[in-house]
Amino acid sequence: MVLMICYACDDYLEILPEGQENSENYFNSESDYQNALVGVYDLLSTTYLSNVLGEIASDNTLCGGGDATDVLDWQQIDDMTHTADNGALRSVFQWMYAGISRANYIIEFKDKTDFSGKDQLLAENLFLRSYYYFELVKFFGDVPMYLDGRISIEESQSIDRTPKAQVYAQLEQDLNSIIDDLPWQQDQNGRVTKGAALALLGKIYLYQDKFPEAVTVLDRVINEGPYDLVSDYSTIFLNSNENNIESVFEVQYSGGQEGASFGCFQCVEGNVAAGFMGVRWLGGNYSPYAYGFSFNVPVQELYDAYEDGDTRREPTIFDVNAFMASRPDVTITEGNEHTGYFNHKYLPYAEAVLPDQNINHSNNYRAIRFSDVLLMAAEAYSRGGLGDGTAQAYLNRVRRRAFGDTNHDITSSGSALTQDIWNERRLELAGEGHRFFDQVRTGQTSSIPGFTGRNVLFPIPRIEIELAGNRWPQNDGY
Repeated sequence: MVLMICYACDDYLEILPEGQENSENYFNSESDYQNALVGVYDLLSTTYLSNVLGEIASDNTLCGGGDATDVLDWQQIDDMTHTADNGALRSVFQWMYAGISRANYIIEFKDKTDFSGKDQLLAENLFLRSYYYFELVKFFGDVPMYLDGRISIEESQSIDRTPKAQVYAQLEQDLNSIIDDLPWQQDQNGRVTKGAALALLGKIYLYQDKFPEAVTVLDRVINEGPYDLVSDYSTIFLNSNENNIESVFEVQYSGGQEGASFGCFQCVEGNVAAGFMGVRWLGGNYSPYAYGFSFNVPVQELYDAYEDGDTRREPTIFDVNAFMASRPDVTITEGNEHTGYFNHKYLPYAEAVLPDQNINHSNNYRAIRFSDVLLMAAEAYSRGGLGDGTAQAYLNRVRRRAFGDTNHDITSSGSALTQDIWNERRLELAGEGHRFFDQVRTGQTSSIPGFTGRNVLFPIPRIEIELAGNRWPQNDGY
């Protein structure tokens, strides 16, 4: 069923589906469109890299790994010494454009064949393209924008970088156009819903400081959607509790017999990030967890940021020393920059899939959670001067779940309330890949070691500039 599963292994611009000599022979039936859409969804699995980089680039975690040269691309991003030759950044660039090119393939032939449900299919496709473009803008700012069809090599050498504001305007237009064509709930887990489209649109508004617009769409998710907070925070990220009532948009990872290998990370079906973030177990009974490579290790300062009684700390930060104290037979190998802490939300379990059981796990990525929506809406109300009372209500809804009572409610107002909301985002969403981008968009970067003015954006990969005929200017400082 998965179409074009690994064309990016050779050239991410190559788009023809396997077995099709001519694209004119395709899109003759609903199943053709559905299979092509599966190919667009498939690139969501590569966003595991955004999860990792969004944490190690921030003040939440250190890169870790086996030593200071282990996955050097990640180490450089952690130290803010990365250059335009960083391979991880090129992967983000390539993989997101691979998803965009697959989406554009459907758009190019969207009028070829009619069938019932086509409007919803095209809406899902447009959401996915918007999601991939938003990832690119977060990382790189101005990016080339292709809208009408597949991306040819010739086109890549004749199209300039599109200003970020113009990209955002297109994403706003696209997302607004599809909301009415999407249902609140889908029969298949992971499919795009109305709530996902509204939430992504709200986030895009928030990133541009368009607070009234953000409030309008985020309130719809809160008041009209089928979402709620899971009562017990410690259960949200269990593999047995995927696609729960708090999930607004969730990337599905497979427990099947196919997956990434060290020779083809873009072939991912299992969650690569989980394997990289696990503990380097040495011996003893460490069930239910699996071996990992000790990357993305939380720092002591993050652990200490949680107040006494905050039930989120242990489900967020795995204290391996406390675990070993409870199981004296367990031993570990300490990795680089060992802090004693690991990302508990995506700690690998002993259920890995093939071909490499160290890097393929079925932990779904909770891309947009309902608590994230509440905190985005709270921020928009607070920063937009649209109502401190509503901002407090949304913020305290999250805090009451964390503490189990109303004794820790926030009563601040004005700029102090905004700061309280930002602090809460860190605690609520730690380990989920949002921290660095939150810090950049809010100007809260002074706590990031090595951060300078150039680091508000990552560099456009040098080789991509060269492949585009050296027509794209590089981001400042690179």
